[in-house]
Amino acid sequence: MSAFFRVALLAAVASLASATSHAMDADLLAKSREPTAIALCGEVNSDGIGFTAADCNKAGYDKLVAAIDRSFDAALAKTPANIRPLLKRDQAWFNEMILEAAGTVQEADEGELRENFVATLRKRAAVLDDVAQGFGRSGLAGKWVYAFGSVALTAADNGTFRLATDMQAYYGSDKHRSCRLNAVVAPAAGGWLSGPILPQEGKPARAGEQKTTAEAKSLKPPSIKVRHQGDSLRVVMIDGDNEWNNKRDDCDYMWQITGSYFASGRQDAADKADTSFVMPTFDCLRPDTATDEEICADPDLAENDRRLNRAWKALLPKLDDATRRALTEDQRNWVGAQAQEYPEFLHPAWEKQTAQMHFTANARDHVDGLQRERIALLEGFDDKRTGLAGVWLAYDAIIKITVDKEGRLKAKGWKWDQGDWKAGCDYDMNGKIADGTFRSDQQRKNPDTLERDHAMLIVNRLDDLFAKKRTGKENEDEEKCRRRLDNSSTARLFPARPSPDIDNLPGFIR
Repeated sequence: MSAFFRVALLAAVASLASATSHAMDADLLAKSREPTAIALCGEVNSDGIGFTAADCNKAGYDKLVAAIDRSFDAALAKTPANIRPLLKRDQAWFNEMILEAAGTVQEADEGELRENFVATLRKRAAVLDDVAQGFGRSGLAGKWVYAFGSVALTAADNGTFRLATDMQAYYGSDKHRSCRLNAVVAPAAGGWLSGPILPQEGKPARAGEQKTTAEAKSLKPPSIKVRHQGDSLRVVMIDGDNEWNNKRDDCDYMWQITGSYFASGRQDAADKADTSFVMPTFDCLRPDTATDEEICADPDLAENDRRLNRAWKALLPKLDDATRRALTEDQRNWVGAQAQEYPEFLHPAWEKQTAQMHFTANARDHVDGLQRERIALLEGFDDKRTGLAGVWLAYDAIIKITVDKEGRLKAKGWKWDQGDWKAGCDYDMNGKIADGTFRSDQQRKNPDTLERDHAMLIVNRLDDLFAKKRTGKENEDEEKCRRRLDNSSTARLFPARPSPDIDNLPGFIR
């Protein structure tokens, strides 16, 4: 069943199960459903990238591609069923990366680029050969690999491990990412091992960068956490202060460390680790969407999915019929938004120079943020709220309302158009509460309005009608949103108790 209408998430509403995945945008579909053969030889895509069979034969690329395909098939045959989609996704990512590099090779036709290109192809076959031997490793110690690099873990004292990253993502020419970082990770909550990234050894201070001891200590370094997810190793990079991140010569891009890694070669390690697979509420043997794949890859995201499902089932019986129907529709839309989240931020469109490169940490963190925000709403649903004051949230809008002793109201928030960062509607309202009704200070044909409807809040109810008839003539239509005239600021929101997970996350999750 499509992830848009997952039965486990919307079990109370059988009618929502009628949608089918065939209507889903191709960009949202799980990468593990794509062919795994390297699409380099014999076919030139619509962007002119790829080599003819004759060109591949002449350059020897065909033999290298054939070796990769054989090595991948051998590794996949040994991969546990619940990890197989993750290895197939990893191969799809390598395919995307090598095709981007091929475009650079074709455009520049330089000897050094061709040598790097060939070296990348040869290395992939060798990596997959080692992966085929690595499944069944019970411990954490050893080398772990994925499409963009590797991590090595060495057992230390008191259950800690020394961790070293070696990221080498080659997209051709200057479009590469490398990163070598070290950390000591120690047991932490949820079965993870976690620790801050260590300072760069022996790096002299640059001119103008000297800081006091207090200033240096105040900077928060990024950290790394790791744990098994079945026979894969889940590695998550947790962001620190930007100023700290920008002061290293050994890492030009650390945000590709996040990923699912596979054991490289057999190693009989003395350490033992929990190799259980944290299951979300859906089948990880055949995930529907790219977001589903990422939830299956990450124990935290999988547990978020389970917790969200529990909160949903617990909340529905407590609501009146009108609120239950509206929240069900909102949840339906939220699940669709979640399906878009990972692919949108894996290749963010606004990064015009590097959108073809993979933003794995960014994409993972957006899924996590969206899940935690929704959990905060469902677990903290304030169905006993009276009046207008408080935080109100929907799948596409948020507003915070305060009312002073004199009945003066202030409301701030926004409504977003997911995937279009230039669009959206800002809420910035002031007015008076009289007889339980909000009266805006604005004197407009299309004034700001706030009104209660059962447990819900309706914002700018009239704007839907105005949006349908706008012509763009000055002072006639009173549009409240950016980008398009027919964008409406009307929204139906739900009462949420305050939470750090609601609209209080680093960066944007839209």
